[in-house]
Amino acid sequence: MKDIVNANFDELRVTANRNRIKILDMVHGGASGHIGGALSAVDVITYLGECVIDYGDKERDRFILSKGHAVTALYAELHELGFIEDDELVTFRRIHSRLQGHTNLLYLPQTDYTSGLLGQGLSYGVGMALGKRLKKSADTVYVMMGDGEMHEGQVWEALMEASYYRLDNLVLIVDRNGFCSHQPVENVISIEPLADRLEAFGWNVKEIDGHSMEQIHSCLTGLRSQYGKPKCIISHTVKGKGISFMENNGKWHRSIPTEEEYQRARKELIERGGVN
Repeated sequence: MKDIVNANFDELRVTANRNRIKILDMVHGGASGHIGGALSAVDVITYLGECVIDYGDKERDRFILSKGHAVTALYAELHELGFIEDDELVTFRRIHSRLQGHTNLLYLPQTDYTSGLLGQGLSYGVGMALGKRLKKSADTVYVMMGDGEMHEGQVWEALMEASYYRLDNLVLIVDRNGFCSHQPVENVISIEPLADRLEAFGWNVKEIDGHSMEQIHSCLTGLRSQYGKPKCIISHTVKGKGISFMENNGKWHRSIPTEEEYQRARKELIERGGVN
């Protein structure tokens, strides 16, 4: 576990923006991928990698990216931490590359989870949290899922089980960007009032701006001293965050930018974060 007390928010914002550029580069270069949901999730993923999870330790906190199609955000941060080299980052979704379109812990063990069908990550996290409790480990299991994943029945079974076992070493982060694939979540099946529903299932629920490093930091540090219940952070985000023409635009769930769009987006991100 890393020391998160002395987080430098300005540096974290620059790192997150650098990761946004990597996401854009990977999706454009690989001509494949899901850019909108990666851009919404990357601030929280960056914070966890920089301030919380020591990916170099064998026994450590774990991070399960249940919305595995947003994997470029995790690859970008693992690259930042030195677990992925520069020449490998450009192999995203190529045959025989470790960096495929979903996490695969057999290829890259730091990803902690092999994803695929949505809605399964929380169940995996419940089992992992139970295992850590049996081992009397002080580690925490973090699970990130999309708000569209809340439509899956398996999620609610896992929510009940986590509450039943009082898994206070489990933190669920809902990337609440408002979209289920290319359309608004509420146009499919409404999940509101989400916080009330989660609390009724026995969870300790907090809501934050998922693009504010200050709020991410304050919430995660505060939850460390909360016991007796599993914990959920509803992280309100913007799909496509950081690139003006992608923000809140369902088209960019999995569209690939043209060369003109790529150059425009990259220019925006460089100007936004002051990085090359």
